[in-house]
Amino acid sequence: MKRILCYGDSNTWGYISGSDHLRYDENTRWTKLLAKNLGDGYEVIEEGLNSRTLCSQDLRPGKESTNGWTYLKPCVQTHDKFDYFVLMLGTNELKYAYNNAPQDIFDMFLKFIDFVSNYKSVIDGSIAKIIVLGMPPVNEEVSVDFWQDKYKDASKKRDETNKLYKEYCLKENITFIDNSDLQVGLDGVHLTKESHKLLAEKLAKIILS
Repeated sequence: MKRILCYGDSNTWGYISGSDHLRYDENTRWTKLLAKNLGDGYEVIEEGLNSRTLCSQDLRPGKESTNGWTYLKPCVQTHDKFDYFVLMLGTNELKYAYNNAPQDIFDMFLKFIDFVSNYKSVIDGSIAKIIVLGMPPVNEEVSVDFWQDKYKDASKKRDETNKLYKEYCLKENITFIDNSDLQVGLDGVHLTKESHKLLAEKLAKIILS
């Protein structure tokens, strides 16, 4: 049984765009569709959390546990062993309140890659293969209606950060999936159900190849 640990934010959790914290069901969100596309012999582990960052600390009440870096080690230890580590983080780092430049986000990303690429399973000493999912587009014109200035200037920063992700992954022979073809819904940041389906298909194709 090959195990795939999917570590991400609300787009991994399955947040329905424009809703009040509603989640796509097992027939819609990409993690569950990935499991169906892969078929027998694969287990997909969902580790998506709304508002999860790479390293920035969300100071809003109830968001104390959304720092992705502080949860990374206990998460991988909990699910040891796994064969693939799928990382889809960075969108929340684009929030205007964090004041992160693309290089800042990229430096956080490198901490994750360094940790996972050196994490040896306590079961057999194996190291998981990393797959990086590029951040989906951010539609600032739409998101203003939902989030005010929360994602101000996010679209450009997203493009620049994804470029850094991609260049690094190509250099280090890490699989990178460019998600510029995905679509976001009513709130400008969360994936449509059609994009969940497309992402699952793209990822399954790579894993099965």
